Amino acid sequence: MSREGWTSLTTNNRRRTTYLLTLNPQTSDQPTGDRPAPTKAATFADLGVSRGLVAMLARRGITEPFPVQALTIPDALAGRDVCGKARTGSGKTLAFGLPMIERTTRCKPRRPQALVLVPTRELASQVTNELAPLAAVRELRIAAVYGGMSLFRQAQAMRAGVEIVVATPGRLNDLLQRGDVSVADVTLAVIDEADQMADLGFLPQVERILDQIEHQHQTLLFSATLDGDIDRLVRKYQDNPVFHEAVSEEESPLEMKHRFLAVAEDEKVKVAADICAGPERTLLFVRTQRGADRLVKQLATEGVAAGAIHGGLSQPKRERALQSFARGTVPVLVATNIAARGIHVDGVDIVIHHDPPEDSKTYLHRSGRTARAGASGLVVTLVGPDQLRAVNILRRETGVRESVVPMIPGDLRLSDLAGWTPPQDSEHERTGSANGNGGGTATYRRNGGGGQRGGYQNRGPRPPQQGRWGSQPRRDAPVAAGDRPRQDRRDDRPSQGPRYQPANMGRTR
Repeated sequence: MSREGWTSLTTNNRRRTTYLLTLNPQTSDQPTGDRPAPTKAATFADLGVSRGLVAMLARRGITEPFPVQALTIPDALAGRDVCGKARTGSGKTLAFGLPMIERTTRCKPRRPQALVLVPTRELASQVTNELAPLAAVRELRIAAVYGGMSLFRQAQAMRAGVEIVVATPGRLNDLLQRGDVSVADVTLAVIDEADQMADLGFLPQVERILDQIEHQHQTLLFSATLDGDIDRLVRKYQDNPVFHEAVSEEESPLEMKHRFLAVAEDEKVKVAADICAGPERTLLFVRTQRGADRLVKQLATEGVAAGAIHGGLSQPKRERALQSFARGTVPVLVATNIAARGIHVDGVDIVIHHDPPEDSKTYLHRSGRTARAGASGLVVTLVGPDQLRAVNILRRETGVRESVVPMIPGDLRLSDLAGWTPPQDSEHERTGSANGNGGGTATYRRNGGGGQRGGYQNRGPRPPQQGRWGSQPRRDAPVAAGDRPRQDRRDDRPSQGPRYQPANMGRTR
């Protein structure tokens, strides 16, 4: 990834240092903060990483640190509490992993020295696999602890002694209650993807774990957002932390290519299959577990091999599906929202929101599976008939200007969505569209006659509305002979017969 300049953005009294990577820096390299900005030629050795770890990184083809790594590693190596804000896929694993390995020493059985808390099983496995070769250089043992796997085997590993534990909060609390492990001797704790922890309701379990650390320790926290519950976590468990935010124009989710395709509901699968036919790796997101399994079967009928990953599958099945996707033996993976943060696979060409996300935050988290670490990527959202208004609101909140384009199966543009540019809405059109006042007013009415495929058409006169009491004529519609004019809505209600009256109604004593 190119790094031609660093520009310091802000520095406040809480030692927050934010650097924006720019391709054409307009200011000098001297920041306004209390420590110099990293230079564009910085290497891991320049940051203070030991020679053995630098050599191992070089053997894996990693020679130049990413922005979040260049910002946080020096402070973490110095023993400071660090709070890092960076998007998913920006290199946060090495940002906390390298200082943790450098500062960790051998431990006693059941009493690890370092702890990494993550929200999902997949993320725990991937962090462990990423750091295991580096930990071996320092002769440190590392183990992943998460649900869905044998509790007995994990307890055995803890009793034998492990210096670094990567865990999900629920399973680690199980082991703590059983007495198989203790966090009393932890000297460095990492909270990764803290915002996802909050979204999943894991923060009480995280606090229960951190409260059992008996002495002063270093805490590293990484999150995509630092507000609400995350800010409370920072204030409670970090001591005068150094705040770093690495924002790269190349890595911004809004720099991805976005496509919003208006598709009839019964044609979504065919359109998705056409998109999946070209790229090497395509990731589709749906809302429910049943929806994921159903979509895998539907794609198979269209000749597309796909796997599924969601919370309803056993952990071995989830890992096999993810490994097949990473190796490329299965080119398409269907996932639910809860698995989004655990999918860290490089080279995802297209992310498809088969079911549009509920909000802009989920949209960005899902979309962050592609265009990772400066690579290019494409994000496609399939918009059903009843989803247009919600998608227009989402576009306004994320600042995406690409308009919703009608699309049917077999359209040649589906084979190369990145090769054509959809029209863009102006700010007024996008705002009006989100409010229902204009813009994006395509409709899903079928084409009539001629055997044409269904799809979007321009909005014409509204058809009669199907109300609670049946089809209602428009107020301005002509009245046919013999029809009575519409009066009050109460007159359109079906007769309910005579009301029940007590036998003594009207009587006086």
